[in-house]
Amino acid sequence: MYFITAASSISHQQSFKNDGFSEHITDLKHDSQLLIPNFKEYINPNTIRRMSEILRTAVTCSMNCLQQANIQQPDAIIVGTGLGCLHETEKFLENFISNEEGLISPTAFIQSTHNTIGGQLSIILGNHNYNMTHTQNALSFEHSMQDATLSIDEGKENILVGGADEHIKLLDDVVNRLGFKNLHLTSGSSFFMLTKNRNENAIAKIIDVGTYAFLESSEEAIRTFVNQNSINIRDIDLVLFSSLDKQDEEEMKSLFPGNKTIDYLKYAGTYFTNSAFALHYAIDVLRQKQNEIKRILICNHLHKNHIGLTLVESLEA
Repeated sequence: MYFITAASSISHQQSFKNDGFSEHITDLKHDSQLLIPNFKEYINPNTIRRMSEILRTAVTCSMNCLQQANIQQPDAIIVGTGLGCLHETEKFLENFISNEEGLISPTAFIQSTHNTIGGQLSIILGNHNYNMTHTQNALSFEHSMQDATLSIDEGKENILVGGADEHIKLLDDVVNRLGFKNLHLTSGSSFFMLTKNRNENAIAKIIDVGTYAFLESSEEAIRTFVNQNSINIRDIDLVLFSSLDKQDEEEMKSLFPGNKTIDYLKYAGTYFTNSAFALHYAIDVLRQKQNEIKRILICNHLHKNHIGLTLVESLEA
């Protein structure tokens, strides 16, 4: 068991610095925009100018988490991202082509790598502790959470862990060419402070995080995960799931009869680490409805053959 002592998200919902946002959450519209806070409250203005949007949102969420948890330096910084800093990647490739593969500034390339987010946080904080980036497609955030729990088991106390991905227009063309239709591609950043011991800042419990690949049956994976945590399917009060296959919704409702199931894609949109947003959403629901909902299962089935599972409980459970 692990405790979340801070949670922060910049998304298409009113999630940033807004306890209770789950009470007013709305379905995304086609023209929904990322809700941007005042970055200057968290980042030096001179630094902001050189940062892409994904860096700004990830750093801002991270700094907000540190403030909430009253932590100066985390014992580890762990980031999950499926596609990394896409805007800088696109800029680098455009420069490369326009210069006919000649000499170009390395800045865009340096800022395009997946571990740029973790590196930027390390530089801003002057943090020389464990720093790791996980990029495992749609399971990037779950692998980051697993790394965080292992780090705590090894003796680290406060882990800053999160997920971030960004949408650029080029992605729309790519997914259409791959045959995916009507996907609402979005951006988002969500970060958390994870610790072993409950303290006055604790807001929720993480019971377990599991990942399963090359599935023959998602139901079998879910039952295995639930059983190894010594709980019954009936003990889960709410299921948050994501899937690009509409049939999965019916399977979820069949697997969890009598339980409320919510497809969080309609709130977060589609990006590889949107299960990080789902975790923040789950935490807020537990805090707002602590007398009704005690235990939430997050099922990230964004990739058809893989699934990420996170079991989160209220402090009173």
